[in-house]
This record gives sequence, C-alpha cells and structure tokens, in this order.
Amino acid sequence: EVQLVESGGGLVQPGGSLRLTCVTSGFTFSAYHMSWIRQAPGKGLEWVSSISGPGSMFTYYADSVKGRFTISRDNTNNTVYLQMNSLKTEDAGVYYCATNFPPDCRRGYCTISKKDFQYWGQGTQVTVSS
Repeated sequence: EVQLVESGGGLVQPGGSLRLTCVTSGFTFSAYHMSWIRQAPGKGLEWVSSISGPGSMFTYYADSVKGRFTISRDNTNNTVYLQMNSLKTEDAGVYYCATNFPPDCRRGYCTISKKDFQYWGQGTQVTVSS
C-alpha cells in the first residue's frame, strides 16, 4: 500500500519558520521526483517545489517561494522535507507532498491538477498569522 504522510504543519507568526516532513512507503521512493503542493482556503492547487529523484537532486521552486523555501530528500529513509523560512500570510494553506513533477513547473510557475501527480499524501495545515 502506498502511503505518504505529511507532518510539521502548525501555527506560526509571519517571518517564522516551519519544516514539513513527508514519510513515504509502498513504492520505490528513489525512482520518483517528489513535489510539494499547497492549497489555500477557497483556492486551487498551487505547485510549490520539486526535487528530482533518479540519479540527481535538482531542485525547483515556485517564484513565490524561491529564496525562502528549501526542498530536500533522504532516499535512505524515503522522506522528503520542505524547510519554510520567512513565512508570509499568503503561504498559509494545506501542504501536500506528492510524487512526480510536471515539466512546465521548471519555469517557476505552472498550472497543475491532481492528475499531474501519481500519489498524494493527506496534507498538513500551515497557518501563518500574528
């Protein structure tokens, strides 16, 4: 059974930091690109960041988070992380980890849908508020 379990969300003040963790199982983690996607209340899915899988670790970021967020992965423990610094109120939402990486997102912005990603986690809530 494929599982992706996110954790690390919570309430943080603007300017604060959070580290999200996604522990996976049930598939060959190292063979997949991994992504973080978020959804703000009342809005659609927004691609946040991706990290390549097989043989290299290229990272990609949405323009809105570049320089503030860092994605990383641990292929030994089948885990992907998202370090979020200098958080803004507009970063709030449910954060999902998922497999795969739409090539259009390489340019820093892209329109995505759920079908672009094969496996999804259940999400973790991030609230940024003073």
